[in-house]
Amino acid sequence: MTTQAEQPLALWRNKDFGLLWSGAAFSILGMRVCSIAWPLLVVFDGGSPERAGLVGFAALLPQLVIQLPAGVVVDRWDRKKVMISCDIIGMAAIGSVLAALFMGGLSLPHLLIAAFLEGSAAIGYQLSERAAVRAVVHPKQLPTALSQNEARSKGAGLLGQPISTGLLSLAMWMPFIVTVLGHLFSLLTLLAIRTPFQKERRQAPRSVPKELAEGLRWMHGQRLLRSALVLISATNIITQVLSLSMVLIIRESGRSVATIGVIGVASGIGGLLGALCASFFMARFGLSTLFVGTLLLRFLMIPTIAFTDSPLVLGALFAAMSWAGGLMNVVGGVYQVQITPEEMQGRAGSVSSLVTSGANSLGPLTAGLLLGAVGTTLTVLSSAAVMAVLAIAAAVAAYRFRSPTSSDAEQEVPVHV
Repeated sequence: MTTQAEQPLALWRNKDFGLLWSGAAFSILGMRVCSIAWPLLVVFDGGSPERAGLVGFAALLPQLVIQLPAGVVVDRWDRKKVMISCDIIGMAAIGSVLAALFMGGLSLPHLLIAAFLEGSAAIGYQLSERAAVRAVVHPKQLPTALSQNEARSKGAGLLGQPISTGLLSLAMWMPFIVTVLGHLFSLLTLLAIRTPFQKERRQAPRSVPKELAEGLRWMHGQRLLRSALVLISATNIITQVLSLSMVLIIRESGRSVATIGVIGVASGIGGLLGALCASFFMARFGLSTLFVGTLLLRFLMIPTIAFTDSPLVLGALFAAMSWAGGLMNVVGGVYQVQITPEEMQGRAGSVSSLVTSGANSLGPLTAGLLLGAVGTTLTVLSSAAVMAVLAIAAAVAAYRFRSPTSSDAEQEVPVHV
């Protein structure tokens, strides 16, 4: 196995990692294209906005109700088989929608079920793939590998919307063909990988509630990781608030919706670059330095948003903040994978995803209430103040958990490369 070599192969020569990375790239891109297409399909098929909202909700509901059980499944079963099963479920769900489109029998209950199944499959697939990376690369290459994975996800997010809307404008079935082909390609690459995705399980499976409780207790005991998740969740809410604030700023300045799209592209490119350069920074700085530094950078960027309506300036600001976010996503992911026991990878990842995705769902609600109550300028400045508090809290947490008197096993450690 690659992990046993004294001098590991370069990642680009690691066949198993290449297959895993490329298969997941197509699968995740297909999932992203599909997630954008769901509500658009309903609207362009003559459905009401309420029905479109229901289908969009069904696609996102698994993020709240499937995460924790999926983590148990990833830790209990063979991860490669879980990924293969998720690809098959996704193909079946989307294939049924394609069949209904061609036969003219599309219905709302069918769409709700298909969207929920595809969203659930996506969660199981991504939790398994993230846990599997550690099995196919050398430990020293883990930061670089996860950096490339994060860049892949950012790239899928960047390409997903134009591909989905462009294909949908040609024919309603075309985005879903892309999703099916993505699942199929991923399935073929998984079948070609020979490296096991986990070590031999030594403990017999117990009840799901007991395994969930065990995972939650372990995560609660990791004080630095727990603090980081809370802070990341708060920054996710602020990001949602700033995004809606930017939309209002652009609208009030009299510019078109296309301007918002251009700023969104700039933001996506910033996140992609942040993920790509993460291994460079991790080789030179510790976890605490990077975490506090990225929070401070975002704090310094935010106030300017309140006093400008220039698309160029806003694009640069959102790109810089996304760069910091992409960098921190990789750093946090590497730290979590490094400190998490092999048998706990799925549950740790599911708890992290649940906390952060739950924060994302609260962001638009928080943004709407703040903007309606105090207006754009005060909302943005309040976000800057909260970000400053978060940076201070991160610095305090980092100091506490690396102090010589702390007995915590996860005191500040370098993120190895």
